[in-house]
Amino acid sequence: MARIAGVNIPNQKRVLIGLTYIHGIGPTSAEKICGRVGIPAERRVHELTDDEVLRIRELIDREFQVEGDLRRSVAMNIKRLMDLACYRGLRHRKGLPVHGQRTHTNARTRKGPAKPIAGKKK
Repeated sequence: MARIAGVNIPNQKRVLIGLTYIHGIGPTSAEKICGRVGIPAERRVHELTDDEVLRIRELIDREFQVEGDLRRSVAMNIKRLMDLACYRGLRHRKGLPVHGQRTHTNARTRKGPAKPIAGKKK
């Protein structure tokens, strides 16, 4: 099992799919990484040599912000917005949708389960 950026990549998956298990690397970034390192798209993770794994690891460390660093920077950005008390920060603080979605109906993921209101029966 290959270990890249602190994540165990599943052996039976293709390299493109396996790289997306790393937080901060999606399908497009995985494709770019494989192209730069020179690994064919149909290659499986267990078929990689130690040298190829090392080249992937070095490329990710050099050019991508992944896992803990990425999570930390996103959390710091949200905290900065909340400290500024700008509109987006207030929405984060209240636990409401941030990007202009409606809240009259829907938005249950962000708002949590519906709270019943007493005396609302008809």
